[in-house]
Amino acid sequence: MTRLKAKDRRCVAADRETCASAFRSVEFQATLRSPVLLEGVGVHSGKPARLSIYPAEADAGVSFARADCDAVSAALWSNVCATELCTSLRLGAGAVATVEHVMAALAGLAIDNAHVEIDGPEAPVLDGSAVAIVEAIDEAGVRALPAPRRRLEILKTVRVERGAAFAELSPAEGGLTLDVEIDFTHAAIGRQRKRLALDADSFRRELSRARTFGFLRDIERLWRAGFALGASFENSIAIGEDGVLNPGGLRYRDEFVRHKMLDAVGDLALAGAPISGLFRSRCGGHALNHAVLQALFADRSSWRLSGVQAARRGEVRPDIGRFTQLALAPERS
Repeated sequence: MTRLKAKDRRCVAADRETCASAFRSVEFQATLRSPVLLEGVGVHSGKPARLSIYPAEADAGVSFARADCDAVSAALWSNVCATELCTSLRLGAGAVATVEHVMAALAGLAIDNAHVEIDGPEAPVLDGSAVAIVEAIDEAGVRALPAPRRRLEILKTVRVERGAAFAELSPAEGGLTLDVEIDFTHAAIGRQRKRLALDADSFRRELSRARTFGFLRDIERLWRAGFALGASFENSIAIGEDGVLNPGGLRYRDEFVRHKMLDAVGDLALAGAPISGLFRSRCGGHALNHAVLQALFADRSSWRLSGVQAARRGEVRPDIGRFTQLALAPERS
């Protein structure tokens, strides 16, 4: 057996500590430990819907499929085909609607890779929030994958405006911070603003239980347009002339702006990688959330993909070829 001198033992110990420190500095990709299954109805279609989320390998990203067709769609901004009252992804010759709460739960819990299958045209609304999906994922467990997590770093401010409404992404240290403001004339809502640094704990605590909402005065118009056919007190906050009609009232005093933030987390997850930056919006929604991603990717100088820091060289050298293609390429069926 070879015996090391004291000096050599110190060098080996130092190398081990360097490696251990480098390992701790790496942020790894994650997926589910086991599949999850949830059932409900589509808030707009009113049809029964089953949602299954399966583990996926590293760098696979998030994908959607429907049980009634063979097409698969990457969960990317470039595959968005509709943003009226919900976010829909193009799927072969059809689409899958209301993906934002699923995407929010995955992004909020830092799940990078998953395959989502829905047995109809729309994801189930469940209770109108993301909490049932969060609880199902927590029960299934999260598994780290042997690949570094990439982040989409915002390098300069990108902003889109529609009248008094706007959405923008700006450089900021750390992960994603959201600053969202809404302003409704109805006294039950009024002007609400919230700022939140997103991580798994803050998502669970501050956003996951915030429900979708709608005005009773709009319901007949929405029904005629084919929306809100599955809405009820069990999955939506209903607002009448005198205020909130749900027997249980609100879950948060400012549940309305929190739900807008929940939607924004899901819509921004369609960037294809976790965003490092500040998202701000005023009177926004799915259309503006999607528009700011379109503006971001239209300007290659406004973002970059970062990888892990090399242990010895102190340089960032991510393998971004496939990842960049994922972020920029439209669906090819």
